[in-house]
Amino acid sequence: MRSRISEFDLVMPESLDSAVAMLASGEGWRPIAGGTDLMVLLNAGKLPYKKLLTLRKLDELRQISVTNNAVHIGGAATYSHIQRHPVLEAEFPLLCQAARSTGGIANQNQGTLGGNIANASPAADSAPPLLVYHAQIHLVSNSGTRKVPYTEFHLGYKQLAMRADELIQEIELPRPVTTWRSYGRKVGTRRAQAISKVSFAAAARVEGGNVLDIRLALGSVAPVPLRCTATERFLLQTPVTQAAIAHACQTLESEIRPIDDIRSTAVYRSAVAKNILAEFLGTLG
Repeated sequence: MRSRISEFDLVMPESLDSAVAMLASGEGWRPIAGGTDLMVLLNAGKLPYKKLLTLRKLDELRQISVTNNAVHIGGAATYSHIQRHPVLEAEFPLLCQAARSTGGIANQNQGTLGGNIANASPAADSAPPLLVYHAQIHLVSNSGTRKVPYTEFHLGYKQLAMRADELIQEIELPRPVTTWRSYGRKVGTRRAQAISKVSFAAAARVEGGNVLDIRLALGSVAPVPLRCTATERFLLQTPVTQAAIAHACQTLESEIRPIDDIRSTAVYRSAVAKNILAEFLGTLG
């Protein structure tokens, strides 16, 4: 049953200060950016919030700025904006790849990186790249700002280290100081406009056949987007042999916690995750 639009209030603050003041008012306002997730709930009659605060006029949340040490992506920057940015394309290709694979063009024009994070889905396309790139989440509220490492941002299924009175102001990506080999895959029912069954992002530095540093992250295989630290530890300073790849896949299987749901099965997700890891490691030899 679809929602009745007349049941909802929508306001459009003119400034970020006004927006966070409304969130702090205790009146039940909830932010909406691109709305690509919330509109699905609205159309299904399942949106629990009646007072919505749109971020559409807050241009400061849509900017992407570059410094010597980091790229700062505004929480309301769209996927289309991200994938067209030359520094992101050159230095953070996994994030641009995720932006291109999220929904269709209409979703990419409307959907925002901050909204994808705040939706707190373990299947979020942007999550594995953000884990690999050591993203920092900048939160703003009426009482000030704070920064949370993205590795600590997901507390459980649909649970975030973020208060109801906070907005995602920006996502900070430290710029790489060395060259990494990166690899990303999204496995879904279709090649486009599909929620992932398994998503994978990885980056590594290899010298003389040994792995000097490696970052592995997966989505849709656990209650939260997952950084696979045990598998990473095994691979560090290890020659990339077939035996090492097989052992790494076994370690990965022990780290992930896939489930059966409407899109896939736990057995399939586990097999795909191991196959993608083996595929990536095979490119490092």
